[in-house]
Amino acid sequence: MVLVHLDSVDDPQLSDYRNLTDVQLRLVREPAEGLYIAESSKVLRRAIDAGHVPRSFLLAPKWVPDLADVIRRFPDAPAFVAPEDTLEALTGFHLHRGALAAMNRPPARSLAGVLAGARRIAIIEDMVDHTNLGAVFRSAAALGVDAVLVSPRSADPLYRRAVRVSMGSVLQVPWVRLTSWPDDLAAIRGAGFTVAALALVPGAVAMGDFPGRDHERLALLLGTEGDGLSPGALDAADVALTIPMHGGVDSLNVAAAAAVAFWECRYAPTGRTRPPAV
Repeated sequence: MVLVHLDSVDDPQLSDYRNLTDVQLRLVREPAEGLYIAESSKVLRRAIDAGHVPRSFLLAPKWVPDLADVIRRFPDAPAFVAPEDTLEALTGFHLHRGALAAMNRPPARSLAGVLAGARRIAIIEDMVDHTNLGAVFRSAAALGVDAVLVSPRSADPLYRRAVRVSMGSVLQVPWVRLTSWPDDLAAIRGAGFTVAALALVPGAVAMGDFPGRDHERLALLLGTEGDGLSPGALDAADVALTIPMHGGVDSLNVAAAAAVAFWECRYAPTGRTRPPAV
């Protein structure tokens, strides 16, 4: 295991890690350069378990023993080690979890490939908050959603904050960025999915009255945090669903609403729940 100990942030090999807090810069740069940042040893291991390949590692000294086995597996990926104050000067934030890796982005999946065999999918329209996006992916992984589709203007699922909040679930749940919105919904319906939109609109069906579990193939459509779903997306849906509220609350945060919908509409023919995994 070869470690590169740093005492300066000026090394050109560190360019992948500069200005990680500059969201707009990173959202342009990372996809263009085919990279994303995995933060924390747990997320890093999940990325590698998913078959993703690191370009380099960046660690505080105390995290080297914990990740020594991973570093040895990738001898061609430099492992940079620096004191925490140097890491903070380089990245722009304090690394509470002490470890980062610049990862090569995996090849993009095809819509047809992701839909094949899926029974439950989530479709996200124009969600720009990376925290909410990561939370939706975490719920999707936990509650049996087979894939997540994101509209062209949605946030990047592989942005550092989304990956971190999802606890690496964005590396586990297959996802596709759609390219023709909302026309893609016609293709999804054509693949046999009922499209159910979560929306506070007249005529929406209460979640408990919708036999979601009995649908063979169901797509749950979620909108952006403020404006909700666009008219075009709503028009393309088969049904609108709402979660009944109490206590004077008019709606849930979109990530919380997604978790409720995923659970209520999980695949269970004739209303039976799926047996637990062994």
